[in-house]
Amino acid sequence: MTQYPEAYTDYLCYFHGARDYFECHEVMEEYWKEHPKDPARLTYVGLIQIAVGMYHSRRGNYAGAVKMLQSAAKNLQAEDVRTLGLDDVELQARIAQAWQTIGTENYLFVDMNLPISDPELLNLCLELCQLKGWSWQTPSPMTDEMIIHKHTRRDRSEVIEERARQQVIRKELGDNR
Repeated sequence: MTQYPEAYTDYLCYFHGARDYFECHEVMEEYWKEHPKDPARLTYVGLIQIAVGMYHSRRGNYAGAVKMLQSAAKNLQAEDVRTLGLDDVELQARIAQAWQTIGTENYLFVDMNLPISDPELLNLCLELCQLKGWSWQTPSPMTDEMIIHKHTRRDRSEVIEERARQQVIRKELGDNR
């Protein structure tokens, strides 16, 4: 079996099991910060942006959701996406479909499922979710205020400081994102 970063499998489990988009964004962002020279760095940013886009869409911040998803589509590198066990063409299609419908008339939030193409990765994620008591691809808990508004209820000072530090690192590496 292909070895995937633990943070990535955790990301997939939060994304598809707990539907905690904020937490899966946090897990992937932490991995991204810890691996500044990882060749898939830009794709990790895209995955983070998908989670943030879904988080904002579920909260009703449609402009923020569209912006994040459009940016994610640009950051996802096809080869990296395939290496991470996802179908890159289908992923781009799902992202485009989401950002084109979010906030339109009669829009109702619908969870996105990432197209996992590696059956062993899928089985691993199913097992991990089962161990945590999460059902794979269950709909978002739309009445759980803590999960829906997690971003606004947390102290973000550490995150803000770390993002500033990461910006300096990226500048030093010649990456202006």
